[in-house]
Amino acid sequence: MSLRNSVFLIALILVIDQFSKIYIKTNFILGEEVKVFDWFKILFIENEGMAWGTKIPGQYGKLILTVFRIVVVCGIAYWLYDSSKKHCSNFLMVSISLIFAGAVGNIIDSVFYGQLFSDSHYQLAEMFTDEPYQKWFHGEVVDMLYFPIIEGTFPEWLPIWGGEPFKFFNAIFNVADVAISTGIGILIVFNKRAFAKPESIKSY
Repeated sequence: MSLRNSVFLIALILVIDQFSKIYIKTNFILGEEVKVFDWFKILFIENEGMAWGTKIPGQYGKLILTVFRIVVVCGIAYWLYDSSKKHCSNFLMVSISLIFAGAVGNIIDSVFYGQLFSDSHYQLAEMFTDEPYQKWFHGEVVDMLYFPIIEGTFPEWLPIWGGEPFKFFNAIFNVADVAISTGIGILIVFNKRAFAKPESIKSY
């Protein structure tokens, strides 16, 4: 896979990711939910931290997280460029492209959304507003894809969790997260093919 094709894939994912986020941000109030199927819902939340809502505590926690993400993305960009020059496998090129696109998609939220949009609490956010909801580099990541495929209650005899409600899948995520997860999944499942030496790729 050429670097040019990788850039096209990255651009495509970013367009889909940002279009979906801007649509949700400007058409949904925070916490609003639309049921598509019993097992799939559109639920608008904002994530100010990392995966699963994890945060870095302190006044500068959000800024540190955003800057860290940018540094990591620069490293991924070099990895992609270097892999293309070495004619690495398509598995690796696609994986890196997906991870890079997903990371950039969420960075755009963190860097720009705080200044681009007004607050989404109890109202529809406005884009290019005079009343931004946060400072630069302090925006929150828009999530909306929710798949509560299985809902139920743990049996009473189960230690600790007995009688407690449970949900699978409980995470709420976005297109960028899907891209990152897919890229990592390809690296795990097709590890040998992804990291095969260029001269041995034809054997696959």
